[in-house]
Amino acid sequence: MNWWQALILGIIEGLTEYLPVSSTGHLIVAQRMMMGNLTGQEKAAADCFAICIQGGAIAAVLGLYFPRVRQMAMGMLGRDKEGLKLVFAVLAGFLPAAIIGYLANDWIEEKLFHFKWVAIAWFVGGVAILGVDRWMKKGGGSKGVELAEITIKMALLIGFAQCLAMWPGTSRSLMTILGGILVGLRLSAAVEFSFLLGLITLGAATAKKAVWPVHDIAEKYDHKLGGALLMWDSYGPVPLLIGVIAATISAAFAVKWMVSYLNRKGLGVFGWYRIAIAIVAAVMIATNALGLGAG
Repeated sequence: MNWWQALILGIIEGLTEYLPVSSTGHLIVAQRMMMGNLTGQEKAAADCFAICIQGGAIAAVLGLYFPRVRQMAMGMLGRDKEGLKLVFAVLAGFLPAAIIGYLANDWIEEKLFHFKWVAIAWFVGGVAILGVDRWMKKGGGSKGVELAEITIKMALLIGFAQCLAMWPGTSRSLMTILGGILVGLRLSAAVEFSFLLGLITLGAATAKKAVWPVHDIAEKYDHKLGGALLMWDSYGPVPLLIGVIAATISAAFAVKWMVSYLNRKGLGVFGWYRIAIAIVAAVMIATNALGLGAG
């Protein structure tokens, strides 16, 4: 991987991580288009890179939502009751993904990390967005509660919705935002909770990928490398640094734009976008464009 590929992947990660369009799906396509159909150690390193540059998106949200994060920190120190309540809600939302992700991760990577499943998820998610957007414009969800009123039950249900995003192409942001709306949060509150839940969910996924031994590579190359060492061995430090910085900057812009746009226009545009790229993806699969039909 060279510097410009790392830059493009970092920008894509930052722009799509918190938008309900699936960063994983976009990164899978971008990697295939720029780097070809990778196998073995090269594929494992590229997969680790796509996960670890999430650290940039995490940093962006930490900066933009620092007052809320600080409130949660004060809550854990016993100085802010509302902050402590939000900490428990975020932990409850994370719990389903922690358990199901641990049990199903290998199966998901083997069965669903293929282009055809990404395309299907894009289309299904797009239809779901349009349905919820139409329901909201007819008055559905207009009496939703603010984030301070979230309950553990609501957070758990959002957490189970987040688990559906383990299907690449679905979008963690999509499922947590829709889950938040459907359990009774206002749109703005659902978006903020999605961002906060993403801090721990993405943080855990990034940390796991960085330090966990890549077992399939260990079997083939007779060594056990964590994701970070595997990337260092394959690319060196510069591409990862470029990817993380690009993801941080682009995620900050994307989050600020998204919050402003959703408050004015709603979710509809993301549904149409997902359907459009699903159709493009279907054509690419049918024609085997750039080898994308192969997986």
